[in-house]
Amino acid sequence: MAEERATPAGIPGSDLRGPFPVGRYAAFIRDELRKRARVQLFGEVWNLRDSRAKVYFELRDATGAMPCAMWRADFEALGLEAGALADGAQVVVAGGPDFYPGSRTSSPSFTFAVSDLRVAGEGDLLAQLARLRKQLDAEGLFEPQKRLARPLLPRTVGVVTGEGGKARDDVLAGLRRRDWAGRVVWAFAPVQDRHAAPRIARALQDLAACGEVDVIVVARGGGSLADLFAFCDETLCRTLALLPVPVIASVGHHTDRTLIDDVAAVSCSTPTHAAEAAVPLHCGQARTELTAATTTLSRHGRRAVVDRARALAALSRAPAEHLDRHRRRLHQLLREMRASARRRVADGAELSAVHGRVLVRGERRLALERARRADALPRTAAQLRRTGPATVARRARDLERLALTLAAHDPDRTLARGYALVQDADGALVPTAAAARHARDVAVRFRDGSVRAHVEDPRP
Repeated sequence: MAEERATPAGIPGSDLRGPFPVGRYAAFIRDELRKRARVQLFGEVWNLRDSRAKVYFELRDATGAMPCAMWRADFEALGLEAGALADGAQVVVAGGPDFYPGSRTSSPSFTFAVSDLRVAGEGDLLAQLARLRKQLDAEGLFEPQKRLARPLLPRTVGVVTGEGGKARDDVLAGLRRRDWAGRVVWAFAPVQDRHAAPRIARALQDLAACGEVDVIVVARGGGSLADLFAFCDETLCRTLALLPVPVIASVGHHTDRTLIDDVAAVSCSTPTHAAEAAVPLHCGQARTELTAATTTLSRHGRRAVVDRARALAALSRAPAEHLDRHRRRLHQLLREMRASARRRVADGAELSAVHGRVLVRGERRLALERARRADALPRTAAQLRRTGPATVARRARDLERLALTLAAHDPDRTLARGYALVQDADGALVPTAAAARHARDVAVRFRDGSVRAHVEDPRP
């Protein structure tokens, strides 16, 4: 009665039945759908997730999609290996349509209630992704970004991410952990839908064209492979590979692997790690180390200045001390010279007196010697007249005997008899055959001249 009294009037002029309470009509749809025949469907699994009661996923192909749900007890009864059911897997499911009518506090939902499931193999989309990955690798597009030099401390970091996503805060948190105070240039773009890939490619090109951006971070939080499929776009990957600025990719979580992770210079598991990879140097630690090094250098500098000042002071005193030392030495020498001169003058006066007396006595002695020789001279002359001819004859015989002796030892007389004299290039005698072989070039002297010769027998 309460519901009938609360039923409002219908739309005037409408031929449609009603109005009916929405809950009754939702229950009617549920009952009608559950009457539909149970069928088998096949397609690719996407957005796989689970709860304590059910396992949820979407079944897709090229022309449509169907939300599916399966009781967890039925799913566990299948006995599938861990990881056998994943995004992109092709499966065959059995079941039928179902509808949850919702309530005042919950939303309605349509699902395909799965009662049985069989994994049929890898999906077409994953196979296509694998083929594209091999093609890009064969073309060498995985290498250009990895050959780019990444700055140790970039001045400007570009970030491509969703404007309202959590990845934005994670990037800022990573930069704060590095205590980095540079500039961040944001390029916001959608990161999930069919229009995301060209917008992301355009954002990358705009940041690279700035000329001031040193490194670019592409960041997105986790999600299913279907949510991340925009980052597997071929055009996006080719655009990224040709950028002159290194790109750090952080798309999804640890287990997610998109194509730009392979093409980018560096692939990180989270946006926070990507920000840390963009700024490899920890600025706080570097600042502390630099401050310590500056303090040490200043301390060593002051010590070096003091040491140099002491050395210069010592050197500045050295010339004066040197002059004082030489001045004292010269004064000492002057005093010694004066004393020596006085002694020499006294000794000279004494020697003069002695020499005077000696000279007088010497002149007397010389006069007596002359007188004595004058007396002996007549006797010597008479003796020479008596013995002179005999002495001359004896001396002549002695000279003739000496001449004969010299002639007997004259080498020219030996050469005249047919002998030869061998000399080396320096004029030294070559007395043996071994010496001649050693000298090689010799001069052979004969009685009438010399000739040059070369020893041909070099035997030792």
